[in-house]
Amino acid sequence: MEKTSVPEIFGSMVFDDREMRARLSAGVYHSLRRTIDENADLDVEIAEAVAAEMRDWAVERGATHFTHWFQPLTGTTAEKHDSFISPSPDGGVIMEFKGKELIKGEPDASSFPSGGLRATFEARGYTAWDPTSYAFIKDHTLCIPTAFCSYSGDALDKKTPLLRSMQALNIQAKRILKLFGTEVKNVRTSVGPEQEYFLIDREMFEKRPDLVYTGRTLFGAMPPKGQEMDDHYFGVIKPRVIAFMDDLNKELWKVGILAKTEHNEVAPAQHELAPIFSTTNVATDNNQLTMEIMQKVARKHGLVCLLHEKPFAGVNGSGKHNNWSMATDAGVNLLSPGDTPYENAQFLLFLCAVIQAVDDYQDLLRLSVATAGNDHRLGANEAPPAIISVFLGDELSGILEAIKNDTPYQGTEKVKMKLGVHTLPRFFRDTTDRNRTSPFAFTGNKFEFRSLGSSNSIACCNIMLNAAVAESLKQYADILEGAADFEAALHDLIKESITKHERILFNGNGYGEEWVEEATKVRGLSNLKTTADAMPHLLDRKNMDMLMSHKVFTETELHSRCEIMLENYCKTVNIEGHTMVDMVRKNYLPSIEEYLYSLARTTSMMKSVSDRVKCNYEVSTMERLSELTDYILERVRDLEKALEDLKGMEDIMNTSERIRDDVIPKMEHLRKHVDEAEMLMPEKCWPFPSYGKLLFSVY
Repeated sequence: MEKTSVPEIFGSMVFDDREMRARLSAGVYHSLRRTIDENADLDVEIAEAVAAEMRDWAVERGATHFTHWFQPLTGTTAEKHDSFISPSPDGGVIMEFKGKELIKGEPDASSFPSGGLRATFEARGYTAWDPTSYAFIKDHTLCIPTAFCSYSGDALDKKTPLLRSMQALNIQAKRILKLFGTEVKNVRTSVGPEQEYFLIDREMFEKRPDLVYTGRTLFGAMPPKGQEMDDHYFGVIKPRVIAFMDDLNKELWKVGILAKTEHNEVAPAQHELAPIFSTTNVATDNNQLTMEIMQKVARKHGLVCLLHEKPFAGVNGSGKHNNWSMATDAGVNLLSPGDTPYENAQFLLFLCAVIQAVDDYQDLLRLSVATAGNDHRLGANEAPPAIISVFLGDELSGILEAIKNDTPYQGTEKVKMKLGVHTLPRFFRDTTDRNRTSPFAFTGNKFEFRSLGSSNSIACCNIMLNAAVAESLKQYADILEGAADFEAALHDLIKESITKHERILFNGNGYGEEWVEEATKVRGLSNLKTTADAMPHLLDRKNMDMLMSHKVFTETELHSRCEIMLENYCKTVNIEGHTMVDMVRKNYLPSIEEYLYSLARTTSMMKSVSDRVKCNYEVSTMERLSELTDYILERVRDLEKALEDLKGMEDIMNTSERIRDDVIPKMEHLRKHVDEAEMLMPEKCWPFPSYGKLLFSVY
């Protein structure tokens, strides 16, 4: 009988704790749980038993192959499938999966980005089982989450540094807790990434080369209606979209992803999915899988799921809000203020550690979300600015101000909401409002890092956040462990940290021009507007020293990441530029010329009938379109020249700066003229579907 209820469906394709407890012997199970729960070394002797049970479970559910599922530096996932079959003496086959196949794989590493970590001919790479993230079945294949490294041991993926950063924070957080008399097995960060996306009709998508090649529209005039009526936000979900969401939830639940919330977002055709919190490396795996499943399910419904940060100009782009917190293995949230946060010294110390981390390493947090796509979104009136700041709200800000000034904290009185209707319930108002313009906002018992782009892996920003907080905690532990008077030293440390790092705290409007002025000129905060501005700071000495001291990256790995991210930026924009040239020369200019010919012929015929026919519309339209074709031709030649000039450049930083300063402005200039021409042309004569059709065709 087919499983239909959510409890029956959930995790049905995951080799999770329920399956391990039922199938593994007590000794094997407890050994594996120690690795998962206590960060204990993996006992490789248990691998054979785990592999056998994992194989049997997978085969029972229709799996025929297995793969080491990993996350190379492409930003997506990778997999190489091997079948379970092995020959038997009688000429048949048996289904085998050995412990060594579970623990280690050897995918060809030659064509993955390495940033100079290996030469092209050095092809050998290794994948290593991550037992803290459950194996799952996808498309009849057992997927085993793994780390990925080169023959020399350098990390070639996003998971390995993430696990290292989690380990670094765990070590330092336990030192702090021990000072407060608390012994724990581990401290883990957890994340709940909210995922925004667009859904458009597949038929329309396939008619737009820019969407096919780049994931965003490089041209397109705004329709008469966009998002200005705010009627899409949290509006009734249309039948075609709800059918997609229903199928999506089922597929996500099968692989154990805690999909919780779904709703319409601000822009037409834009939506959001939010999961329940998971341990950070599991949440990262789940989010990568979520993006893949979203696109797969969309195809079944004749739709395309767009994950680009800015697929349409003129309406909101898509982000991925990274809700981050810390908790012990006993379930104690270290960022929960409790009922009396002013008296909760442990909470205040961990809070100060996060504030200091964001201030000291604001450039690392900024570059961790830097991509060509996200450059279009950050700083617009829809997403946080490129300037990193922390929002705490009135109550916590008041507490920190009182500590800094050694004055009594008066407290915030709870306010009961009265809505003026007797039948409506009365409830206490939260002690602080939300600030949707803040890049890094405290939201009750967690921080919401809102700058991350919708297509990005959440690994990068969490690596930097974990490492930076680990550094703050290390500095605090070094001071407090040697203190003669712990209470006095603790008070002084919290006060000093607040005073030193208050510049990063801002509760106001992050969109205002006055904030940019204050942040950069008065407070001295960085404003790294583009990927080309931000990424080189990865190699600043202070950043390298911190990341290397906590063994999150080696020096060669850091240099490789900088090169890879800048290379991705350059390649992305280069593809966009060539796509623009291709569309203009092959489609836009010929279409405009054809319409001009039609207008000229019509005008000539009308005037031949009567000298009194003025043909104002035809003549004025021809004149402006003729001007625009000349402008478009000039601009496309300028762009072609700029793209050609890039070919001779070898230094990636110089190339990225040239793209920022020369190529992108030329692309924007070309688009402006083409979009104006679109407004003068009949829809039937325009070569590609309009914004109106793209944004509203699903409804």
